[in-house]
Amino acid sequence: MTAALSCPAEPNSSSLDPLALYASAIDSSDYVARVAPLIRSLSSEIGDLVDIGAGGGQLGAALLGSASRWTTIEPSPVMQARLALRPERPLVIPLGWDDERVVCEPADTVLAATMPGYFLDPLAFLARCRQWARRQVIWAVPAQKAPKGLILAACLPREWHGEDETPGIDLVLPRLGRDLPGRMDAIDWTFSLVLPDLPAFASFQADRLGWAPGDPRRRELLDHLSKQAVPTDGGLRLSCHRRSAILVWTLS
Repeated sequence: MTAALSCPAEPNSSSLDPLALYASAIDSSDYVARVAPLIRSLSSEIGDLVDIGAGGGQLGAALLGSASRWTTIEPSPVMQARLALRPERPLVIPLGWDDERVVCEPADTVLAATMPGYFLDPLAFLARCRQWARRQVIWAVPAQKAPKGLILAACLPREWHGEDETPGIDLVLPRLGRDLPGRMDAIDWTFSLVLPDLPAFASFQADRLGWAPGDPRRRELLDHLSKQAVPTDGGLRLSCHRRSAILVWTLS
């Protein structure tokens, strides 16, 4: 446990980007080390891969074979820039999964991890996945009872974040009707974000929560996070529990 940090009058949170923070946390978490082996155990050979909402590409790269083709469908410029730096050099389609302009050659496997598509309209999203899959469709769906929106919201009291804590998998499966996956399992992992500037991150979170600049909860939020932070060589680490359900559809 660390001592409470002094809070600058105006911490610089304007340079923080939610997607960049999330990608950085995946880099420093055990997500890939825990999730990738479970996917391999539930699925057949990955082969050529279409990776929908690929993010920074960490999971897709871990699953990809050395001679396989990797196509990513990723609308975020921040994530596109990260994908462009990967040594595997995936093909990047800079559009959302539901954009009619997407032209994607089918692959052996379609992967979708932590995608809004399966919360908004899982049947339509699954149909889209099947258009691009020859062999199998794989989803990784949040399965922890915790908030799913604001990054590291699980480190905050519920009365602050105000999010629905229903496990994502409990929202998705009932809406699939009879179109359920043939195989499914779940794995626990730890979401960890290393922060070089905790006051700036606390200010960023307060801004995302819609708190006014003079709101006294801003100071309380920094104190709350500083008590959970663990010192590392790169800064202060904040962590929370996550669980991912892996759903696999094998196509005939």
